[in-house]
Amino acid sequence: MEYMILIHGDENYEQPAPGDPGFDEMMKAWTTYNQTLIDGGHWLSGAMLAPTTTATTVRKSYNGAPAIVDGPFAETKEQLGGYYLISAKDLDEAIALATDIPIPVGSIEVRPVALMANAG
Repeated sequence: MEYMILIHGDENYEQPAPGDPGFDEMMKAWTTYNQTLIDGGHWLSGAMLAPTTTATTVRKSYNGAPAIVDGPFAETKEQLGGYYLISAKDLDEAIALATDIPIPVGSIEVRPVALMANAG
């Protein structure tokens, strides 16, 4: 089965930048995690997202024209910062893989991908 892992974190949390103390250790944790997914045959896709300040939201309502709005739709303490699309035998395995994501604080949502029979 395919699962989407959505990584939510606080954009105000100061992560080390390239060249800062701790940056190499932080990146090593992520590259190690990515390699674990690849080696285990779980990796399908994944990416970090640009900050919400770069977002554009298309807002739709019944019987109304779409509205284009700069920025994210909802104000929250945690923003969607990245994702993984993985293959796992079941939800328990997907949750176990998500538990190892090296974020210091935040939340990780695991959701089965609903494949539609008529979607190509």
